[in-house]
Amino acid sequence: MNAGEPGPRQQAGSDRDAPENPQQTDPESAEAEDQQDGRDQPQDAWSARRDLVDHSPKAMGVGDNARFGGSLVAGDQHGVSGGLVAGDVIMGSKTEIFHFGVSATRHGSGEVPPATLDRLAPYFVTDEPTFEALLERLRRERVIVLSGPHFSGRRTAALMLLHRLGASPVRSLVRDTTPAQLVQQLSDDQQPAKGYVLCDLTTRRDQPLREPHLLAARGRLEHDDAYLVITVGPLAALEDIAAVEWRPPSPGDVLTRHLRQLTDGAAADRLLALPAVSTFLARGHQLREVAAFAKHLKRYADGEVTEETVGTFSLYTLETQVQEWFDENEELIPLRDKAFLIALAAFDGGPYALTAELSDLLYAFLQKTANSALQPEVPVFGTHIGKRLQLARARWYPEEENTEWGPVTQSKAAFLDDRVSLVLLREVWTGHPSARPALVHWLQRLAGDGRPLVRTRAASTVAVLAYADLPSTMALIIEPWATSRLFRHRLVAVNSLTLAHLLEAPNIPTVLDSWCESEDQAMRWVAIRAYGLIGAERPDQTLAALRSAVRKEYAALDEDDDEQVPDEHMVRQLAQSVELLLLSPAGERVLAELLRRLDQDRPVHDLALRGFLSACARRDEDARYGRPLVLAWYATSAADGGGAAGDIARLWRSALDDRGHTRAALEELGAWVRAADHDPSTELALTGLLPALVTTASEHQRLSHLLRTLHGEDGAPPPAVAARLLAVLPHRR
Repeated sequence: MNAGEPGPRQQAGSDRDAPENPQQTDPESAEAEDQQDGRDQPQDAWSARRDLVDHSPKAMGVGDNARFGGSLVAGDQHGVSGGLVAGDVIMGSKTEIFHFGVSATRHGSGEVPPATLDRLAPYFVTDEPTFEALLERLRRERVIVLSGPHFSGRRTAALMLLHRLGASPVRSLVRDTTPAQLVQQLSDDQQPAKGYVLCDLTTRRDQPLREPHLLAARGRLEHDDAYLVITVGPLAALEDIAAVEWRPPSPGDVLTRHLRQLTDGAAADRLLALPAVSTFLARGHQLREVAAFAKHLKRYADGEVTEETVGTFSLYTLETQVQEWFDENEELIPLRDKAFLIALAAFDGGPYALTAELSDLLYAFLQKTANSALQPEVPVFGTHIGKRLQLARARWYPEEENTEWGPVTQSKAAFLDDRVSLVLLREVWTGHPSARPALVHWLQRLAGDGRPLVRTRAASTVAVLAYADLPSTMALIIEPWATSRLFRHRLVAVNSLTLAHLLEAPNIPTVLDSWCESEDQAMRWVAIRAYGLIGAERPDQTLAALRSAVRKEYAALDEDDDEQVPDEHMVRQLAQSVELLLLSPAGERVLAELLRRLDQDRPVHDLALRGFLSACARRDEDARYGRPLVLAWYATSAADGGGAAGDIARLWRSALDDRGHTRAALEELGAWVRAADHDPSTELALTGLLPALVTTASEHQRLSHLLRTLHGEDGAPPPAVAARLLAVLPHRR
């Protein structure tokens, strides 16, 4: 377990640390409590970086990404699929090129024109045997309930059922009809129709659709020789009713049918072969979006729009969907469901239970903004996971998650389209400013959570907000964290700035340069830690800033007092940033610059050696006896004839020969020898390195003494490898 990380009880979110009312938390008193009981300690930079890699959303591309700086650390490079980088998604599509839209249609009441049914029929795609069975059931029972996701073709299916039965005319009933008003609606019809469709019947938990409602409606329909199809969403309240689950056709089949109706067969085949079409279909778009895409492809075939607009159409439809989610009234999408959508955007690809837990916390804050007099009601049971994810166009899946206790399989939830989280967070932050107070309060709570995953996702969420609106995000969220007395808040500020820079938000290096020169120690701390994460893309400037910072720490000392030492905490942070830079893709350049400036002055000398020794302590996969990363780097460079091998040996000799660092250097070198006792490849690499560390008799004496007197761990005998390594030391006079 890392220093400063919470124990298992805290990590799991124990009741002991949870306030009874999330709206009554006082951040300042929480800070004071954490400082007094010692829970808030700075996490070392290496383990903090590991948490950032492990828990950041895949769409952000953290891992091997060169701009993040981690080639010596194993990881996978991820990004938003479909040829767009995350920043392009946040910026959005050029919606002005579209003139017809795909927004939700509000179907009013009244007769459905026969021409409309005739127009829909050729485009309708279904599994015919299943549809025929549904027709037979409607013919027999007079009324059926179709249940399915929004915009899955339920209304079209309902109309086609009545059309196939020959029930004409068809009348659409008012969607605000309640179950109790259903029969009254049928009875009040002055000119009874033969077919009725009621789309999105309004139900509530205290007003569900029950079997007696359908029995009464069936009696009226039999009297009038008519038929009724009711459509409901996945969250509709039904009681004692066997609704028919509507399974929509595949988007590919629908697109093919539409194109063959809109163009000739050859043109349809050419359009279907476009790369943008394959990308669009892979996104799992709704059928209404597929139909709109077919019309857009027809315009492209006619030369009215460019191929570029065909490629961006998918993003435009996604933006439209997200806007609808938050423009809908509370009856269609309640505030609690909107809170869940926001939480899922923040925790996309994270554990479902965690997302649901924290979405209820956000719901409480949103409800306080909407109506502070109304206490939020959260049902403890009864929320169906599948239906909730269906509304969000998301999926559930099991996957391994890295934790403080090792890999653990968790039930996760993620949007079907990996761009949704980026678009949704931007829409909420910039399109609905009234939600900002609640969102800021929620993010503050996440930043103080005991779980690394929660804190990391708070940072990744703020990174997206910073890309969309840097000034507001800095003022409302990042700067308060950066100046906090709590290290955990500062670390979330570090990660927010790092991920914002990874997304290519503007001016992040400028912010860090300014903060590194600040008189505020907390802001300097944030800048120093962030340099270690993103400084690899401009190593010379970063090292210059770190040298300036370390000189500032030494400048505060009394020149006449040799006993004074600089602020150990800040110097340690500076060294850890150098460590990360050494273990980054810019490692060779950093190594050369450290050596070039090694003897410039004492602060710079100490910074270089402390940073180097910190890097030497890192092992492959953080295993106890894993191969030291710097040693592996040395072996590779020596085998390839690279200059890094000689630079590494020189820094080792400098650390061993410096009385302020000799003890730490010998301890680390001894740890390498113990690791070699468990790994032949480590022993082989040490066999090549140790002779390069002996250029004088005193260096030989120092290393031979280390190998002859090295103890085993926990009282064990000396490692056998020490004697073998002693034999490779060259004698010097």
